[in-house]
Amino acid sequence: MSARIPMRRPARAVMKPSDEVIAAVLTDLALQRGRGKTFCPSDAAKALAADWRPLMDDVRRVAAGHGDVVATQSGVAVDPVTARGPIRLGLR
Repeated sequence: MSARIPMRRPARAVMKPSDEVIAAVLTDLALQRGRGKTFCPSDAAKALAADWRPLMDDVRRVAAGHGDVVATQSGVAVDPVTARGPIRLGLR
């Protein structure tokens, strides 16, 4: 008797949102929170896709070039691309 090897389904091609769409979501979330309040970049990724984890690098990259959004870590402004660990995003 031979062992059955489970077959994996091929991964579905997932369309990644454009930088403009990501920037619009970042702006919307920042405005919803208001000045002085922050949100996690994963909130933006979750608003863009059910499988949001692969979008985190893109969200951080777009946030880095977004003129109205600032990234912070422990209340200090940081570069969202190079920052290690959790960051927060909010209105500049």
